[in-house]
Amino acid sequence: MRYAAFLTATLLLITPAQAAVSPEVDPHASLGVVQQWIYNYRAKPDYAHVPAAVRVLFHAQTFKEPENAGIYLGFIAGAIGSNPAKAEQLVNSFFPVPPEDEWVIVRAIAFSGLPDWRNLLRRVAPRMPGRKVMIDSYLAGTLPTLANIPLEDAKPGMFDRLRGAFTKNPFAKDDKKLKMAQTFAGNQDLLDTLWGYYFATGSHLPILRIMEMLPWSKSRDTIDKLTVGSMARYTLASYAVRDAGLREFLRSELPNQPEAIKLPLGEVIEAADTVQLGSVRKDALAAVDELKTKGSDSRRNLDFWGQVGVGAVALGCVSAAALGQVAVGIPCVIGGSASQGLLSFWEKQQ
Repeated sequence: MRYAAFLTATLLLITPAQAAVSPEVDPHASLGVVQQWIYNYRAKPDYAHVPAAVRVLFHAQTFKEPENAGIYLGFIAGAIGSNPAKAEQLVNSFFPVPPEDEWVIVRAIAFSGLPDWRNLLRRVAPRMPGRKVMIDSYLAGTLPTLANIPLEDAKPGMFDRLRGAFTKNPFAKDDKKLKMAQTFAGNQDLLDTLWGYYFATGSHLPILRIMEMLPWSKSRDTIDKLTVGSMARYTLASYAVRDAGLREFLRSELPNQPEAIKLPLGEVIEAADTVQLGSVRKDALAAVDELKTKGSDSRRNLDFWGQVGVGAVALGCVSAAALGQVAVGIPCVIGGSASQGLLSFWEKQQ
C-alpha cells in the first residue's frame, strides 16, 4: 500500500499528457520508482501514466548511451504497439523530445509491431526533421524492425566460399568496412529490448525470440554468441523465479522445442523452479574459461584471442538487473556505462 501511494504521488507530479500537450516534469521525480513501475507494468497495465513515465526517462538522460537503453526502448515500443487505437495520441504525448533523444521515438515506432507503423512514422516525421535519414531508412526497409532483425549473420555456403576464393585478388589490400547490419548475436542491447517489450505487453513473442538464443549458451564458436546465449538463459531463469506466468509458459513450450533449445530451456525451468541461479552463473563462467583456455571451435588463431577478455564480454542493461544490481529487476546506470565485463561482474557475485 505504501509503495502504491508513493508511486501514484510520484507519477502525479507529472501531469499525464493529452494528445500533443506537454507534461511538466518534476526534476526530483525518481527514476527508481519508474523502473519498478515498468517491471510491474505487465501485471497491472497503467496506460494513462506511460507518458509521465517516459518523460522521467528522457529527463533522467536514460538514452544518453543507446547501447545501454534497450529495455526502456523496448518498453516504449511495446506501449505504442499495445493499443493501436491510441498509438498516435501516445506518441504525440511524448513531445517535445530533446533533439538528441528523437531517435528513441523513431525506433520505438518501427519496433512497435503496429500494422500501420509506417504511416504513423510518416505523420510524426515533420516533428523530427533532424532524424530524416533514420526515418527514411526505416520506411525504405534498409533498417530492419525488431521482428525482422536476424538472429545471426547468414553463413556463406560452400559455393559462395569457393567463388570468393577464386575471384578475390590475393594481392589486394583488405579494406575492412564498419559492420552496420544488426543481429541478435552481435548486439546484446537487443536482448534487453525484447525484455522491455515483454514488460510493456506481457506478450510471449519476445520470450519465444529469447528462447531461440538459448543454444548459444552451449556455443564455443564466438564470444559474442556465448555471451548473449548465456545472458538469455540467465535472464529467463532469473525473471521466471519471480514470474509464475512466465515459468508456466516456459514449461508448456518445452515439449514443442527442438533439441538444441530443449536442453538449455530445461535448465532454465529447473533453475527457476528450485531457485538455483548460482548454478547457471557458474556454468557460464566455466564456459568463458573454456573459451579462454581452448579457443573457438571454428577458429583458433591470433585474431580470436583479441576478442577474449573481460572487456569483450559486455553485460547488457537488463542482464545486470537480473544479476541483482537492482532489487526490482530493472537495470541501468544513468550517466555512466552499464556494460560491465561479464566475467568480472559474475566473479564479484561469488
